[in-house]
Amino acid sequence: MKLANHCIAAVALTLAAAQAQADDVSALLKAADKYRMSSENMQVDTQISVFNADGTPDKERRYVVFAQAKHQSLVLMQSPAEKGQKVLMLGDDFWLLMPGSQRPLRITPMQKLLGDASTGDIATMSWAEDYGGAVAGEEPCGEPAQLCQHLSLQASRKGVTYQRIELWIGKARHEPVQADLYVQSDKLAKRARFVMDRPAAPTAVTEMLLSDQLTNKKETQVRYLARKEHTVPEAWLNPMFLARNPSLE
Repeated sequence: MKLANHCIAAVALTLAAAQAQADDVSALLKAADKYRMSSENMQVDTQISVFNADGTPDKERRYVVFAQAKHQSLVLMQSPAEKGQKVLMLGDDFWLLMPGSQRPLRITPMQKLLGDASTGDIATMSWAEDYGGAVAGEEPCGEPAQLCQHLSLQASRKGVTYQRIELWIGKARHEPVQADLYVQSDKLAKRARFVMDRPAAPTAVTEMLLSDQLTNKKETQVRYLARKEHTVPEAWLNPMFLARNPSLE
């Protein structure tokens, strides 16, 4: 009986420790998320630029992203080559809406926008809602190097761009510093670096730099030009409404 009680107590302690670890990771992710999205409903004006391996510019596009609560986002494409196109994310479902088409097209969060930036890279801006995991340790990271907490994360739902993320955040302020992004096959797809507005006292991420680890050696820069709180009309989050109202008037 004593042995059984001892085993039960040990299991209870293990479960309690695991829950404490999960709670700790959730709190750290929420802190890191605030540097990317400071409110549940945001408008984020975004520019994506692609640079060749020698640093010369290749292509550039502009987007307006309405990141909304409950895993909902609407992306409006602004550059002449894509004008009128939209991407709608509702939970695990993604649609592409083309000008002149009455039929929304199903796509995946891995659908490329430009360079190494996919729809999921700009439509989803919350790790805390999409991932769980553990603190892997503390180690130097970033340039210049600082002491970081290394979080090993697994996707908690299916409609995410990456199944696994190794994320490093600053130990003192919990700002995101860098991340290794893995796809479903557990291959390292991209490496991300995060540029802060004020490195000494950061308040927001101004850029995410993506380097492809599978095919080319180009770098993709995702710049957040402006952010403000903005809640879109509920109708805008309906794919059939968007198909019938391409100008959103």
